[in-house]
Amino acid sequence: MTPFRPAPAWLSDAVFYQIYPQSFADSNGDGIGDLGGIIERLDHLAWLGVDAVWINPCFASPFRDAGYDVADYLSVAPRYGTDDDLAELVELAGRRGIRVLLDLVAGHTSDQHPWFRATVDDPADHRYIWSADGVPDGFVPSPGARPGAYLPNFFDSQPALNFGYGQESSAEPWRQPVDAEGPRANRAALRTVMDHWLRLGLAGFRVDMAASLVKDDPDKRATSRIWTELRHWLDRTHPDAVLLSEWGDPQVSVPAGFHADFFLQFGGPTDGLAMRSLWNNGSGTRNEAWAPLDCFFDASGLGSPRPFVEAWRAAATALGSTGFVSLPTSNHDFSRLNCGPRTAGQLPAAFAFQLTWPTLPAIYYGDEIGMRYVPGLPDTEGSVLGPHYNRAGSRTPMQWDEGPGAGFSSAPEEDFYLPLDPDPRRPSVAAQRADERSLLHLVRRLVALRRSAPALGHHSPVEVLHEGHPFVYVRGEEFLVVINPAAQQASWATIDARHLAQVRPVEVSGVRVSADGTAVEADGFGYGVFVLTKD
Repeated sequence: MTPFRPAPAWLSDAVFYQIYPQSFADSNGDGIGDLGGIIERLDHLAWLGVDAVWINPCFASPFRDAGYDVADYLSVAPRYGTDDDLAELVELAGRRGIRVLLDLVAGHTSDQHPWFRATVDDPADHRYIWSADGVPDGFVPSPGARPGAYLPNFFDSQPALNFGYGQESSAEPWRQPVDAEGPRANRAALRTVMDHWLRLGLAGFRVDMAASLVKDDPDKRATSRIWTELRHWLDRTHPDAVLLSEWGDPQVSVPAGFHADFFLQFGGPTDGLAMRSLWNNGSGTRNEAWAPLDCFFDASGLGSPRPFVEAWRAAATALGSTGFVSLPTSNHDFSRLNCGPRTAGQLPAAFAFQLTWPTLPAIYYGDEIGMRYVPGLPDTEGSVLGPHYNRAGSRTPMQWDEGPGAGFSSAPEEDFYLPLDPDPRRPSVAAQRADERSLLHLVRRLVALRRSAPALGHHSPVEVLHEGHPFVYVRGEEFLVVINPAAQQASWATIDARHLAQVRPVEVSGVRVSADGTAVEADGFGYGVFVLTKD
């Protein structure tokens, strides 16, 4: 197999920031965030120190699933602005050293896409998966003259593009091989879409539901071959671009062709157990299939970092230097770090961990100030997926200041895309910028520390000294990190003082190392990043 071109050098030190565009900043006063609003807030991102952003889908859409139902891959949705606005955003972000990635919905379109409108009346069109007659389980009856039914990928309004089946069956004649005419056309269309935006100066894509292309695909072998083909094309035509996958299984997705994959609350051999055992961002966005568990970043102290460490170690060992694992604080589909019983006082330790562990950090907008998951919001653009699964609470407007509309928009609040967090104590960027003791300033300092210290980078080694409370590890033989996410004090003693005898505090709150280097003591929610000094 032809090896992939090495990842662009910038990726190894990247700190990502995810922007949910309709909730980030509104520049035209209609209550919905837009590209102009992102442009107006670029200085915040530059001040924070992030160097890459990925933006949730901003393509033309009827917005039945918040833009993940694409009606035109080659144009910006009018509510966000124009293609020229996106070009301006890319240019102005680039001047600040920030790369911009878009969200690519590869596996399905909106039922309003011209491709689907054509296929509902043309039995010879195989861009989507259709039964010839009847409505098999999981299919949706044809809305046009074409007989039979189509297969959706998620909601009924999201027909699955046909990339073929990994296994054919005479009982299901709609199963086409991956090299049939329809799947080949869709692979070519992906290249066309990617090429269009990369020529505008975009740095790459985060790919939605990247594992979903080929159906009935054991071990994702056929899907992997598609991404391998696309990666080789990308290496030839846009060698500085990157692909991030929503797959949740780096050991499969990176060898398939992605530069990086996110640890997620689903995916992989343990169905996201590693991620959920770490943050357990489940309040209000809990899949009913997930059994309750004790997570490590919980005040009870009942959880353990071991499931996460084991999953990370397995992935890191398998990938070596071929790709990256990304660790997000949260995202648009799952609860924020500040959710349920977790309080703002617990977040500094979480960021101290995320920004010193050997993964690519991804900060979800607003997490840097401790915005909370807001319960009880209305179903908005497909946000509700079940009685305990409402994604709207993680998508509320960014809280910029204490003025009208929290600085998000000049529109009346009743016209906002989603309601503001009603808590009168809600944090804001302005208030935290004015307080050097704030979470925002801590995150900024940790980002700067990571970027200035190669020992804290993705490929620098980590040595775990204590896998419990407190969690103690060494990065690159230069930094000692101590994390105690529990409410109660925790301590650890060792007879091996080689790492602890000489330390200098860099970012420390409530952590003490004994003078002889044989013990560490951490207050509840304490954290410490120390430089290891030479004798």
